[in-house]
Amino acid sequence: MSAFRTVGARTLAEEAFLRVERTTLTTPAGDVVKRVVIAHPGAVALVPVLDGDVFLIEQHRAPIGEDLLEIPAGKLDIPGEDRREAAGRELAEEVGFSAGRLDHLTDLITTPGFCDEVISIYRATDLVEVPTAPVGAEEEHATIVRMPLAEAIALVHDGLIRDAKTIVGLVLAAGP
Repeated sequence: MSAFRTVGARTLAEEAFLRVERTTLTTPAGDVVKRVVIAHPGAVALVPVLDGDVFLIEQHRAPIGEDLLEIPAGKLDIPGEDRREAAGRELAEEVGFSAGRLDHLTDLITTPGFCDEVISIYRATDLVEVPTAPVGAEEEHATIVRMPLAEAIALVHDGLIRDAKTIVGLVLAAGP
């Protein structure tokens, strides 16, 4: 059990769904330290699997100025939103499927050095086609890519898939 204690937090800025906070902690030695924390509402991601193939999204990511190949994902849009329901919504929006089965693979802590984001990752199977409903410019201009799961894993090992949630989701979906 950690002997660090949060004794205060002050919001420095809010933009869209993120909040920047200055958090005050006491250490086990009794020292007071301050840290900047990005508060994130959380997210979900899915590895949609159909007949041994996975569906990925190639979309632009402004923070790094590149297009990335990723598993479908999205933030929790409503405070307290059920993660499984959000996963189903994102699956339909981004790749046009509904899942008969969602298996929880992990809860990924993305960047604990400065952000509290947790992404719940699921494997989606028993897929049924539904209309897509892209949200935002990046999704509207994204490309859905279908490929064998083994090929996606090879792209991870070749360094061509670099997104953390995608690497974790694909490796866990492929199994040991």
